[in-house]
Amino acid sequence: MLIILFYEGLIESKLFFALLPGLGIAAIGFIDDLKSLSPLLRLLSQILFATGALIILGGLNLSEGGNSSVLWFALTVFGMVWFINLYNFMDGADGYASMEAIFVALAFYIFTKTEVTILLACAIVGFLFWNWPKAKVFMGDVGSTTLGFILIVIGIYFHNQTTIEIYYFLILTSLFWFDATLTILRRAIKREKLTTAHNKHLYQILIRSGYSHIHTLFLGLTINLALLIICILLNRDVIPIPGAFTAVVVLFLIYDRFVHYVYRGRQYDI
Repeated sequence: MLIILFYEGLIESKLFFALLPGLGIAAIGFIDDLKSLSPLLRLLSQILFATGALIILGGLNLSEGGNSSVLWFALTVFGMVWFINLYNFMDGADGYASMEAIFVALAFYIFTKTEVTILLACAIVGFLFWNWPKAKVFMGDVGSTTLGFILIVIGIYFHNQTTIEIYYFLILTSLFWFDATLTILRRAIKREKLTTAHNKHLYQILIRSGYSHIHTLFLGLTINLALLIICILLNRDVIPIPGAFTAVVVLFLIYDRFVHYVYRGRQYDI
């Protein structure tokens, strides 16, 4: 598909080549689905492919002249690898990761009017038909990690092209990174082994406590629409950047408290 888009001139060459390391991400995910790889091998492979993509993109520029700081480059690679993995962590409910990717792709189109984002959304809709609750086909590591890679690469690309700044990407994807980051921090505080499987993400708590996969999906979509409104207000200079992030933090604090309030007293270790 990428080759066809490149041949037809529907994708810029820098973005095309930056997305190619995603084939390596997909290969590692596919092998891991068939035969579990060691966490260290997966991590090192993801660092390698993320670094390659970021080199092609020219880093994550903080100014018109770019930013060549080795530390900043390393932090950006860390952020990319974290997003790739958290996307995998959040793929635990039917249609959930697909819905998120479609939402982000369509939101990108609203702000960039770039056709490739529409094509990405359409491709995922085709998969969502089979991934809709109750799912007949599942993403697995090969799908979720590759989607995470594609989204973060596109987000950095648009930022460097000064189409939309990276903080739009951070806001639009905050449903996933807030849940994943908050959960891993809570597990770290409890001194749990972070490489072991668990079901303590907010969306998993909802499902364990009686929410159906569809209800969980639509709750996530509702939150995403609120995030889109925040981005639109930010884009139209109705609210400043600090105000936008404050609104995001308040939204997710309410979401977190909602989950724990509604299911308080249930016999779950959350």
